[in-house]
Amino acid sequence: MSFSIPDDELVFKATRSGGAGGQHVNTSSTRIEVSWCPGQSRVLSEAQRQRVATALATRLDSEGWLRIVSSETRSQVQNRERAVARLHELMRRALVVPKARRATKPSRAAKQARLDDKRASAKRKAERRRRDWD
Repeated sequence: MSFSIPDDELVFKATRSGGAGGQHVNTSSTRIEVSWCPGQSRVLSEAQRQRVATALATRLDSEGWLRIVSSETRSQVQNRERAVARLHELMRRALVVPKARRATKPSRAAKQARLDDKRASAKRKAERRRRDWD
């Protein structure tokens, strides 16, 4: 499934990033936080909204916003691209509809193999018990 989230639905926030970077890190706001509200998005159908709400329930805040943070690089542009790519990947996974499982019966050979294994195991254990140690 492929879809695109419109840029006007995304809220970007740049803050100072932690970690390595020397003096540069103290002056640059390179950490990017992308927020998106799937419950209010116009690109999702109602069924997709429900699927996203259940699949990402632990990632959504109390108001229904999904936040992705990226601070891997020293570039704001690269962090923005990474955060948006991570958001798209997260949504792609959340919107996958799992295949319905069809119940099947074990084959005759599978039943026979299971019974043979049970007999062999029982025989092995019985031989351990019947030893005459005298």
